[in-house]
Amino acid sequence: MNIILLGPPGAGKGTQAKFLVDEHGLTQLSTGDMLRDAKESGTEMGKRVAEVMARGELVTDEIVIGLIREKLEAGGRGFIFDGFPRTLPQADALAELLQEEGQKVDHVIELRVDDEALVQRIAGRSTCANCGEVYNDTTKPIPADGKCAKCGGTEFKRRADDNEESLRKRLMEYYKQTSPLIGYYYVKGQHEVVDGLADIESVKAAVNAKLT
Repeated sequence: MNIILLGPPGAGKGTQAKFLVDEHGLTQLSTGDMLRDAKESGTEMGKRVAEVMARGELVTDEIVIGLIREKLEAGGRGFIFDGFPRTLPQADALAELLQEEGQKVDHVIELRVDDEALVQRIAGRSTCANCGEVYNDTTKPIPADGKCAKCGGTEFKRRADDNEESLRKRLMEYYKQTSPLIGYYYVKGQHEVVDGLADIESVKAAVNAKLT
C-alpha cells in the first residue's frame, strides 16, 4: 500500500505518517531524511547527493527518484511519500517509477486546512527538545510545571520559521507548486480529503477510514 500525503506546512503530515508507520508497518519516505541518510551512506548515489549539497545547489528530481528507487527495491509493506511529489513533473516521475517496480499509488490523502487557522496554530507551536512532543500556546500549552507531559523534559524549542510572515510565504510556495497535484490526482480518481484541523485522533481515524 503506497500513500501520498498532501497538505501545506504544518497540516500534520509528519504526525499522521508516524501513525501509519506504527499501525500499518509502512515505511515513511521523507525527502529530507532520505537526502541526509544518502549523504552519510557512502554509496555512489550518496556521493552525488553530498557533492550537490556541498555546492549549495538543489538536489535534482533525478537524484530524488533514484533514492526512492533504492528504497522501493529494498522492499517493505508499503510506503508513505511525505514531501514528494511537490510538482507535476515529480508526480509523473513517481508514477513511472512505481510502474517500473510493478507498484502504484493506492491513496492520495490531502490534509485540508484553513490558512488563517493554520497560521495561528503553527505560530504558537513548540516542541520538547528531548522527545519531540508538540505543544501549542493555545490548544495544548506546555504544562504549568514546565515539564513535558510525555518525557518530563524541561527544554522546549520553536522553529525559527514558525512565525506568521514566514508561514505565509511557505503557504504561498505550497499553493504555487504543490496544489496543482490536487487536480492531477483528482482526475486519476485517487484524491481524498481529510479535515486537517480536527484534533489529532480524529484526523488519524479519518485517514484510517480512507484506507479500508
